[in-house]
Amino acid sequence: MALMELSVVPLGLGTPSIGDYIADIQKELAKGEFPYKLTDMGTIIEGSVSGLLSLAARLHELPFARGVKRVQTVVIIDDRRDKKVLLDDKVKSVQARLK
Repeated sequence: MALMELSVVPLGLGTPSIGDYIADIQKELAKGEFPYKLTDMGTIIEGSVSGLLSLAARLHELPFARGVKRVQTVVIIDDRRDKKVLLDDKVKSVQARLK
C-alpha cells in the first residue's frame, strides 16, 4: 500500500475560503473506496499507486463541476515496498521514539 497526500485548491474565487470545495472532496472520499484522513493542510489517502492516481484525477475535477475555471492540485505519494504502511503508522513510529 502507498500513502498519498492530496491538496486540491480552486483558484480565482474572489474569497479566501475554500471549505465548501474541501467538503465536496470529503463527501466523495466518504463513499469508502479508500481509507483517508483529513488534516489541516490536505488529505492523506491509503491505497495502491494506480488507484490513488486515478482518485486524484477524479478529485481534481470536482471544483470544475462547480464552475471553477482553475484548480491547483498537489499530490505527494509515498510508496514503500519493503513493508506494509498504513495511515497513522508514521505518526505512531515517531511517537514511540518520543517515549
